[in-house]
Amino acid sequence: MTYNELAAKTAELGFQPAEPGPRNDASKTLAEVVQSHDQRFWEAFPAMLANAAEAGEFDLDAANACLEENERKFLKLLIIVSLGLYESLGMRFAWAEKLSGDLPARLIENFREKFRSDAELELGQVRMLPGKVSGNFLKCFRKRSGSARSAAEASGKLDLELAVSRIFTPRQKELFLKKLRRKKMTKTEKEYFSRVIKKKAQALANEDLHRLARKVLE
Repeated sequence: MTYNELAAKTAELGFQPAEPGPRNDASKTLAEVVQSHDQRFWEAFPAMLANAAEAGEFDLDAANACLEENERKFLKLLIIVSLGLYESLGMRFAWAEKLSGDLPARLIENFREKFRSDAELELGQVRMLPGKVSGNFLKCFRKRSGSARSAAEASGKLDLELAVSRIFTPRQKELFLKKLRRKKMTKTEKEYFSRVIKKKAQALANEDLHRLARKVLE
């Protein structure tokens, strides 16, 4: 399968725009993403998995059936990476909890911490950047909602998450939110907040800078 062919199929799962066409089998498409060993698609896997699962179109057994035994381990790893990302973003899904029940909690926690510390992810020969993975998720994930209001709220929350993620590293974001929620910080965290994060927050709060940024974007 060529890159363009796979790009067209993955578009239905929220990654890379494509002309509308007949619906694809989401489980099979995700299996083909695994087989591609393409960094670009793997960095978008958590977003595509969430879109498929939220629509009730992901079947783990069906995806595994499309893969050879040596490829199934990478599907498992990409699911673990996805669960670690969701936890790092504070996202909760009923289907994700079911998936995590059959997977080692230690590995999920390990990848969660990698996202928070902005550490490179290595899956076999493929190396993925945490910022790209979380950025793809926040950009491509289509939150299912029962009402227009809740859909707008979900979209607004994701937009805010993306904006914060573009300014702060995962660890800085964690401390920023910790300070915002008035949670207790260690001496080291307080020193790092004062030395690095506070300066970024002060720049963001500057009204003149805010005005100039809006003018640049007009």
